[in-house]
Amino acid sequence: MALDAREEIVSQIIVRTLIIVMLMAGLVATFVWIAARKSDELSIERQQHVIATVLEQNFRAIAHDQEAATVWDDSVRELSAPVLDATWLDENLGVWFYTYYGHDEVFIVDPRDRVVYAMREGRRHDAGTYARSVGSVATPLIAELRNKMRSGVKIPKASSVLSPGAIDLGTFHGHPAIISVKPIVSDTGEIVQKPGTEYFHVSIRYLDGSFVADLARRYQLTDGHFASAPPEDENRSRVALRTHRGTLIGYFIWAPFRPGTAMLGEVAPALVISLLLVLGTIVWLLRRISRSALQLSAAKSQAVHLANHDPLTGLANRALFDRQLSQELAQLGVAGKTMALLYIDLDHFKNVNDHLGHPTGDLLICALARVLSEVAPSDLVARLGGDEFAIIHIADNAAKSGERLARNIQKILARPIDLGHGEVLIGASIGLAVAPADGTDPVELVRKADIALYDAKHRGRRRHSFFTEPMGERIRERSEIERELREAMRTGAGLDVLYQPFFAAQGGDLLGAEALIRWTHPIRGSIPPETFIPIAEECGLIETLNEWVLEQACFAAARWPAGIVAVNLSAVQLRNVTLAERIYAILKRTRLSPSRLELEITETSFIESSEKCRSNLGWLRDIGVRIALDDFGTGYSSFKHLRGFEIDRIKIDQSFVATIQLGQSGSPVIRAIIDLARLSGLTTTAEGVETEQQRLFLTSIGCDVLQGFLLAEPMTAGDAETRFLAALDQ
Repeated sequence: MALDAREEIVSQIIVRTLIIVMLMAGLVATFVWIAARKSDELSIERQQHVIATVLEQNFRAIAHDQEAATVWDDSVRELSAPVLDATWLDENLGVWFYTYYGHDEVFIVDPRDRVVYAMREGRRHDAGTYARSVGSVATPLIAELRNKMRSGVKIPKASSVLSPGAIDLGTFHGHPAIISVKPIVSDTGEIVQKPGTEYFHVSIRYLDGSFVADLARRYQLTDGHFASAPPEDENRSRVALRTHRGTLIGYFIWAPFRPGTAMLGEVAPALVISLLLVLGTIVWLLRRISRSALQLSAAKSQAVHLANHDPLTGLANRALFDRQLSQELAQLGVAGKTMALLYIDLDHFKNVNDHLGHPTGDLLICALARVLSEVAPSDLVARLGGDEFAIIHIADNAAKSGERLARNIQKILARPIDLGHGEVLIGASIGLAVAPADGTDPVELVRKADIALYDAKHRGRRRHSFFTEPMGERIRERSEIERELREAMRTGAGLDVLYQPFFAAQGGDLLGAEALIRWTHPIRGSIPPETFIPIAEECGLIETLNEWVLEQACFAAARWPAGIVAVNLSAVQLRNVTLAERIYAILKRTRLSPSRLELEITETSFIESSEKCRSNLGWLRDIGVRIALDDFGTGYSSFKHLRGFEIDRIKIDQSFVATIQLGQSGSPVIRAIIDLARLSGLTTTAEGVETEQQRLFLTSIGCDVLQGFLLAEPMTAGDAETRFLAALDQ
């Protein structure tokens, strides 16, 4: 009995345990089923909301597409012409919208709402025949926009919309369609248009054509299509499409993704077995594993993001850019596409950091990142470092669309950028290289885009340049000259200093000489300063080179019995806070009296460096060094900039002197400069005097000092010393 009782107890325990396990299994199964149903319902609801939002955004995108050609001076001019250029309209306002954006129909109405151009499914149609076929479906929208334009609707500056518009759904040529009307207006504002007299651009996108197919493919919607009636199958989801007046024109229908059902079908068998065997343990383990997996997944996602994105802007970093560029180039031949690589660099960004601080510089970088992301939403935008960005742009004709992209960037940057606590106006230089035309090697394409960027900066900034082979030759030649200049500075071979005397206009006394750097290359021959001096400035050699010239000039002048030696300073030297100390050290080393040294600075570099050079120039003048302003008249050309600076002399640029011709009355510009200089207490020097007529005129109007080939050509240090000794004996 005792044994039977124990067996019965054991059996009861087993039965009860089995019942508990069964109940738990049933509860879990019920919970899983309910959760799967709820997940399906939430997923379907979310999909409906997302699709409705996406449809609305795509509707607005039609109008945004139109602004690429309707907010454009060229469009206004072409439509204002006596005879319309149908080919131009095809390529910019009609057929182009079909081939590039997928718009199915486009027509243009004049200020009297008459159709003057029509395109349907990629082909131009007769405007009159087309006008009779469209009916009145677009008429309310045209009237609505016409009223807006007459009332002078203003677009907020912060808006991404460039012009007013009217958009609605309707039936067009038997197709349910999006109908968008946009005015054709000036992008610069330079063309004056009377409100209400604008041409209108009407664009139609069929909902039952490529639009819905593209939408279904882009968002991976199974069986996504348009239908005029609601679906009979309950397993299909739908979004009703209505006009602004509430008229139903159809439904967007798709087979919704049901994550709960999919999950249940996958895990149900294994889940039942697991619950029957070790339900409690499995649940506990799953919860622990799930929690750990989520944490690990989040950490991994964050690590991957940080490894591929710039921490300041959130854009792709160089690593992701390099990988994406290689992948896209490898697929170009297969896809039949072309690529434009845009290299973008802010102009004078260092000035923003120097004057406004690095936090403001970071805000500007982030603002530019937002601009580039908005202008090129479908392209990879990367920050490569500092103020350097790149865009990988894929298109059928990437050269054309890439140039349009570059122009849009420059157009946006032509306006001040709001940083929250102030506005900053800054431009950008853009270099473009196109694949496969410029090659398909990633390193080579990047090099060529960088060369094109350098060309854009070299040609004045705030512009874009496409790579051409001559650019590469110029870069290679510049690199060779830089390397050879470094070698010449290291050895001293080929570098020399010549001295061009200058004389008193009255009496012709020899007053001094200007030191001029010359470089004679063993193969290239004589290389003019205007070629190698800018290279020295760009590669950081100019300070060393100019200090060498200064020291040579001071040594030479120390051997003269009298006279002043004039030496040019660069803008880089002027910004150096140790300039005065270094010049004083050279004067002590060469034993030249400070009163016999004159430093020449260009007008532009003087003004740009005014705050930094004020103390340097003041200290140098205190010890007796003279200061001259070179090339006066070619820069800011205003005596008001000289207030607060003690300048001894201004040199009138030779381009003004060259205008003095035989038989003419002279130059009123030079006369005005000399008169103003005299009133300001400054002496004047005219450089580039080459004719007797120029000498006589300059002397007659009171110019103090003359310099030029008529009086003396540049000469060696030995010849200059002989010339000064001879002048002393006279």
